[in-house]
Amino acid sequence: MDLSSELSEFLRSRRARLKPQDVGLPEFGRHRRVPGLRREELAQLAGVSVAYYTRLEQGNGRNVSMEVLDSIARALRLSDTERAHLTHLAKPTVKKRQKAAARPQKVRPGLTQLLDSMDGVPAFVLGRRGDILAWNRMARALMGDFAAWEPRERNMARLVFLDPNARDLYVDWECKAVEVVSVLRLYAGLHPDDQELLALVGELSVRSEEFRSLWAAHTVTDKGHGTKRVRHPLVGEMTLAYESLKVSGDDPDLMLVTYHAEPGTPSADALRLLAQWGVDEHADVRK
Repeated sequence: MDLSSELSEFLRSRRARLKPQDVGLPEFGRHRRVPGLRREELAQLAGVSVAYYTRLEQGNGRNVSMEVLDSIARALRLSDTERAHLTHLAKPTVKKRQKAAARPQKVRPGLTQLLDSMDGVPAFVLGRRGDILAWNRMARALMGDFAAWEPRERNMARLVFLDPNARDLYVDWECKAVEVVSVLRLYAGLHPDDQELLALVGELSVRSEEFRSLWAAHTVTDKGHGTKRVRHPLVGEMTLAYESLKVSGDDPDLMLVTYHAEPGTPSADALRLLAQWGVDEHADVRK
């Protein structure tokens, strides 16, 4: 991916979402030629010259200081995740990241044993690009038999956008779709030369209009916890809390994801029932 273009499009997308009244500026005239703030308005808020900001928004981030990036981030009201993404785009460390992204990812035996020991808790390990690398029995029971899928299909973005059954599994499918794309965008800023990522984005852009639209929005997130509503063909709808935990060790791009239900709720009863039936007692949700 061209980091200059990514930087340009990200800044434009963040500027477009702000209105003058959002940042305490007067709005002159009824008709504005651009959505959101003008460049000169953003430059004024950030305390930089219009020419300097224009160069940055055109993708020329060479020699930009962290102080200027921080000022622009504050003016754009970026979240901590968005601020980090802006820094990655403007001041990349490509060589180190490129080597890491080229190495095949492996899940060490101890982590696999941990997954298997989490009886009653759906859990799986995600790698780069949202690849599903390892899982336990309950994850298969909840989401489908990963072992029966082709290895290249074991990816969260492919599951969400290319599998029609995912729309039944995730009650709030639109929210899940935005989250998946936003996490993938964040990863793209860290690994712009990842060829497998480029192939994945290209495939999804061709096969899914919804992915293509969400990718163009340049949203980024690093959501570590929250709740999901899922609808299982055997036990019905459940509200499950999830935790995404970075795995310590040699590979910083591994993430352990777990799901659990609040004790004493119908969702907890449904999850317990699913655990009793097991993965071999129901059809793969992808079929």
